[in-house]
Amino acid sequence: MTPDDPPPPGPPEPPANGAGKPPPPATQEPQPRATAGASLRDDLGTREPSPARRPRRKGRRLAAFAILAAVILVLIAGGLVVGGWSAGGPARAATPVIIAEGSSVAGAAGTLERAGVIGSARMFTLRARLLAGSRPIQAGEYEIPAGASEAAIMSLLQSGRTLQRFIVVPEGMPSVLVHDRLMAASVLTGDVPVPEEGSLLPDTYSYQRGESRAAVVARMQEAMRHTLDRLWRQRSPNSVVTTPREAIILASIVEKETGKPAERRMVAGVYSNRVRQGMKLDADPTVIYPITRGRPLGRRILRSELQANNGYNTYARPGLPIGPIANPGRESIAAVLNPADTRALYFVADGTGGHVFADTLQQHNANVQRWYALRRARGEM
Repeated sequence: MTPDDPPPPGPPEPPANGAGKPPPPATQEPQPRATAGASLRDDLGTREPSPARRPRRKGRRLAAFAILAAVILVLIAGGLVVGGWSAGGPARAATPVIIAEGSSVAGAAGTLERAGVIGSARMFTLRARLLAGSRPIQAGEYEIPAGASEAAIMSLLQSGRTLQRFIVVPEGMPSVLVHDRLMAASVLTGDVPVPEEGSLLPDTYSYQRGESRAAVVARMQEAMRHTLDRLWRQRSPNSVVTTPREAIILASIVEKETGKPAERRMVAGVYSNRVRQGMKLDADPTVIYPITRGRPLGRRILRSELQANNGYNTYARPGLPIGPIANPGRESIAAVLNPADTRALYFVADGTGGHVFADTLQQHNANVQRWYALRRARGEM
């Protein structure tokens, strides 16, 4: 090799992908086929939203969430209002409450809260305005039942069903004992004298807190006048009484002599027969009345008391006493105005709460002996 000759070729370079392996053929990425839908989406602008539209969508989502939260809060608040209206109240026992004249719903609510029958005056007022209708509340004294709901309390105030208090006057109760009951009624006002004997009709009388005792007595006396007028117009010709006052006097004796309603006309018949014949009535209650003025005697009658001539004692004089000895009831008044048609002149206790009647003194004495024997057997004599 001469210097002018070119250098011999060097060894061949190794292939880039491994010894002796030809390079793999180049592959081409498949191109997606254009479709009509894709072209339409491109035309309608369904490409990636522009940055300017993103804050607007976020604001709409926040507004929708706020509306939903507000609706939920309204539903919860409504449930609390309605549920609290019908739920049981805090009163553990029946509680009297006085609603003053002219009270508004809010004013009444304050009274109810102070009495402990509602939990919140403000919530009661709100619920009442929303749920109770337009009927006004009524003033007066009410008894709120234990556990009463606000709805029940409001209904009670709107109805005007105020607390009713009662004085009971039993048949045959003397006026002095009626007076005791009136004075013991602490919510009545004012003093009142003992009413005239026989002027009060036995019955049950209602009254309200703050009413005067005189007003209650006036109602009792008016009831007696009305009843006596009605019964007097219905009197029988067989009656021996000649005036309404005499009817009250004799009826008061009948009332005290028997506790059996079925005997009233018979007892009235006996006394009517004795009055006709000018006999003494011999009624033990007329001996006791001038001593106690209607209060219990608490002991046996003394012989001296049987002989006392004081205007009332019918053992001392014939005819009717000078006045009533008690307040007779309707049935006893009706009995003396329409007595039983009988010839009996006597009666004595039979040991059962009733009496045995006799036409003659001989029959009566035999009945008295049987009564004494019964009392001795009981250890009463």
